[in-house]
Amino acid sequence: MKTLLNIIWLVFGGLWLALGYFLAGVVCCLLIVTIPWGIASFRIAAYTLWPFGRMVVDKPGGTGVFSLLGNVIWLLVAGIWIAIGHVVTAFAMAVTIVGIPLAIANLKLIPVSLMPLGKQIVPSNTPFARTYPVRTYR
Repeated sequence: MKTLLNIIWLVFGGLWLALGYFLAGVVCCLLIVTIPWGIASFRIAAYTLWPFGRMVVDKPGGTGVFSLLGNVIWLLVAGIWIAIGHVVTAFAMAVTIVGIPLAIANLKLIPVSLMPLGKQIVPSNTPFARTYPVRTYR
């Protein structure tokens, strides 16, 4: 079922979203100072191509001060506008019965588009995916 939903997603918007994130990543990498956001844009582009069966989790070891500062800058410059775009397209996709899962997938992209640094994409069928990776304290 995930494969079918991913193919429908790819045809009805996923490809264009991924290309947009990829283009933003190229621009960010050209500007050198913004390379961390470029890498995050490439990660989001890959997630946008095939979102069903995967999820976003925090990177192991937590995020540092630079990730937090970078996320705040990203949020103010681009994150809010990208999130608004995802909400608008989710409403448009939710008009039909077939589009409801696509709208949910579009809404799943909002957290990573708001705060992309310090995140990673993992398969959702990974045991304990919600707490992935499992942290052990000594």
